[in-house]
Amino acid sequence: MHVQTHLMSGWCLANLLPMTPRQRLFCMIAATAPDLDGLGILISHWHFEEYHHVLGHNLTFSLLGAAILAGFSVRRRILAFLVYLAMFHLHLVMDYYGSGPGWGISYWYPWARGREDVWINHQAWEFYSWQNLSAAAVFLAWTLAILWIRRRTPLEALMPKLDRQLVQVITRHKVANDPASPKTDKFPAPD
Repeated sequence: MHVQTHLMSGWCLANLLPMTPRQRLFCMIAATAPDLDGLGILISHWHFEEYHHVLGHNLTFSLLGAAILAGFSVRRRILAFLVYLAMFHLHLVMDYYGSGPGWGISYWYPWARGREDVWINHQAWEFYSWQNLSAAAVFLAWTLAILWIRRRTPLEALMPKLDRQLVQVITRHKVANDPASPKTDKFPAPD
């Protein structure tokens, strides 16, 4: 699946749980981190073909990644670890169905390295399929619903001021309990 869809999946699901802005950011990282193994394309096409869906798409990487992210979480570390682990696995499930035919998941790498240990879905959707685009559209709609209802964006932890400004512009309201918000509403509600 597309990186943007993975990012939005982490953000949307994190908003269902009692998590801090930092933990929601970590959920987006966990839902996207397995694709770090795709950076082999910067070295060569061979590295990409050989190591994408191998180095980052496995149980060991997910356990290490979830542990590191949980270590940086301030509260509810056990819950955070389990959620991050689930986000890594959500990525694997999405890739199993949405990366295109022939892309396998080397789940037991590095403990099992044979080709027979690679999980391949021969009925996987094409990368630019209607199914993948539909999943992206659903997560985008969900992200916009979170913006409208919860008054926050995926930028809340990294760029809180921009987050508030985007919420203000898109919802045309000042953000409640925000001391940085102007006292008057620049964008009155439509009649």
